[in-house]
Parts: sequence; structure tokens; C-alpha cells
Amino acid sequence: MGCLVSTPKDSGGNRRRPANVGEISVFVPGLRIPKPVDFSPSLTDHVSKTLVERLSALRTRIVVMAGQEGPTITRTKRKTFTQHGGSTLADLQQALEDYLPFLLGLVKDGSPLQHKVQFVWVNQEDDAEETAMSNAWYEVLSVLHLMASLSLSQANLLLLPRTSADGYQPKISEESRRTSIDVLLKAAGYLDCAVRQVLPLLPTELRRGLPVDLTEGVLRALCLQALGQGVDIQLGLAIDSTKATLAVKRRLACEMVKYWQQAQDNLTNLPLSNGWGEKHRFFVKWKYIEAKAAAYYYHGLILDEGNTEKSHGMALAALQAADEFLKESKKTSDAFNTAPPLSRVAAARFLSSTAVSSSSTRACCTDLVIENPPLWGTMKYLSEKIPKDTSSKVRINQDLYSHDKIMETAPTLPDFALALKPDDYQLPPVHISWNDENVNRGQ
Repeated sequence: MGCLVSTPKDSGGNRRRPANVGEISVFVPGLRIPKPVDFSPSLTDHVSKTLVERLSALRTRIVVMAGQEGPTITRTKRKTFTQHGGSTLADLQQALEDYLPFLLGLVKDGSPLQHKVQFVWVNQEDDAEETAMSNAWYEVLSVLHLMASLSLSQANLLLLPRTSADGYQPKISEESRRTSIDVLLKAAGYLDCAVRQVLPLLPTELRRGLPVDLTEGVLRALCLQALGQGVDIQLGLAIDSTKATLAVKRRLACEMVKYWQQAQDNLTNLPLSNGWGEKHRFFVKWKYIEAKAAAYYYHGLILDEGNTEKSHGMALAALQAADEFLKESKKTSDAFNTAPPLSRVAAARFLSSTAVSSSSTRACCTDLVIENPPLWGTMKYLSEKIPKDTSSKVRINQDLYSHDKIMETAPTLPDFALALKPDDYQLPPVHISWNDENVNRGQ
């Protein structure tokens, strides 16, 4: 049924955790890096030498690329092109896609070959330095996680402000925002496939031994985050559109709240207590609070369109709630940015407020941007509108109503069905090479 070996982090392993990860718009989990595996001793008696060599070559390519690029894949100042040309992210993604159909031959029709090879991956989020399992489904799960992480990294790069051709304030183009939604849905599709099609095929004892970043709760949370950020971008596009109504904006904001709440629920009671795990939890909390600020703001504006004293009082309560959530989100954003590994904005704040005394410390921080990047999208708009509109409504309504008539409890947000769904990703068919194999099924 496969075996599991976990190496604790104090064992002197060679996991490399970055000290800072640049600017973050989309959260990218700590990448899982594969370690070399020798297929020959386990498979030579069962499949042809040609197929063993092909499997080895495909996986070695991933090991080399992930080892070189993985620890800095979330950094915004990294190599964009490899020596062979093309995007580093796209090359590694293609390598994983090329490998998967060959890998699935090990699990075809319940083959006992799935237990012959021990696969080893270095973990960034778990307390264990690395986890090894003699089960090919563990390898499939790890590949899907890495494919999703690369897609999230691609979306993050698409959503970072770039200096415009006219030299004015950095911005994100509408094309980049729309493309990022497609990429986020693709990432969600990989994660949804991992939860629905792969996890159930792992024996119970192995599922209990999975590193925390491959547990069902984390995989589901990442999937929901991708969807939540997709809706966030849709809301930003709606804000920029003169045709989008308040009702449309409120619906998107309320849907966003549900995605982030569900993501947070999936992380409850998981041991995300250090490193990337703690930063992950802060990110979900931050975006959940931010989403509630947006939802209460638009709900308040719609309530204020009513003609009754009650509706105006509810509107005021909703806007006051939006203002409080906005203030709380800024505090949680700071907590996220200062949690290791540092985000670029957090590192910039640290450097600007702290004397950097040693030359080594100065050297390691020379690639950091000292100025905080400008807000963009929904939060640029809402950070200006919520305080302004709340202050205005409070002033007007306090003139009309006594304080005890203004609701002190925020009204319940309307409940909308979630519209954005993950891409329907299916595992690829087993490569045709396996059809020609005279495979010894362990007899």
C-alpha cells in the first residue's frame, strides 16, 4: 500500500526558504520541490528500458528546473526568460504536463507498479523537511499542486502594476486582469481535480501522513482563494465600467465574502503555525475582511436608496461596518506582509523605519523597493470611497435621527449563489507508450 517517510526540519535538510518574496497580489503557496528519483532499480524488471529512461528524463528535467527556479518563483525581480527562450513559468508548467501522462502509466488499472517507486518532495510549509511515499498517486498529487502554484504565480505577475508607456502612475491593464481570471480558474481546476480525483485514491494511512500543504483543507482553501480573487478582479472591472449597477457590484462583493469565508473555514484547526503556513492564514483572513468591507459598502449604498427611516438607519449601520472592516483589513494586511517570508511592501517599511547597520544586511536587501507600490483595483477605489461616504452619511443621518435610532448592529448581507467555478480539469490519458509495454503486473 506504499510507505511514508518524513524528515523533520531539524535534521539538517536542504530546504531553501526565501527571506522575502517580492510584491504579492495573489498568494502563491510555498512550492513543493521534487528530489531526484532513480526509476531503474524498481521498474527495470517490469517495463522496457526505453520507458524507464523516458520517465527518468522527464522527471529529472522537472527536478532541475524546480530546484533552480522554485525558491525564487514568487519573486517579482527574477529571470523572465530561460537560456532556451520562453517563460520560466511556462517551461516548468510544460515539463509537468509532459511528465503526467507517462507517470499515470504507473497507476493504470490499479497496477501494482504504483507502489514500486519511492517519490520524495521537499516541503516548504510543513514541519517535516521532506516527505517520501512509495505511491505514485502521491507523485500525481504533488505534480498537480505544483501546476496550480505555477498558475497562481503567473496570475500574481499579471496583477502587479507596471509602469505605463506614457510614464504616468503604474497600472494594470484590463487585458491583464481578464487574462488573470482565466489563469486563476485554471489553478482552481488543478486543485479541484486533486481533491476530487486523486486524494480519494490514496490509502487512508497515507492521507493521514501527507504534509500539511497537501491536505484536503489546504487544497480546498487554495481552490476557493483562486475563485475569490477571480471575483475580486471582476468587481474591479465592474467598478471601472459605467454600465455596472450597484446591484451587480454588491452581488460580486457578497460572493467574494462567501469564497473567502469558506477558504478560512477549510484552514481551521490545521497546523499552519510557522513560515509559509502562518503567512497563508494571514492572507486568507486579510482578504476575507477586505471582502466584507466591500460587501457592506455596496449593501449600504443600496439600502440608502430606500425612502424609510429604517432603511436609512440600516444603510448607515452597513457603511459604518464597512469602514470598520476597512480599518481592520489594513492591520491584517500589515500582519500578513511582516510574516516571514517578508512581502516586498513589508520589507520596504522595515527598511525605511530601521537603521540597517551591517553591510551584509544592506547587501541582502538591495533588490527591495523602498517605496510602497500604489493601491489599484477595488481597494484603491474603496479605500477612498468608504471613509468619505461613511462620514457623509453619518453627518447627514445624525442631523435627522437620534443616535439610539441608528442601528448599531450591521444588517445581514444578502446571500447569493456562487457563480464562478473552477475549470473542469481532467487527468490526461495515459501515454500511448504504455500500450506497447509487456508489463509484468507483479506476478
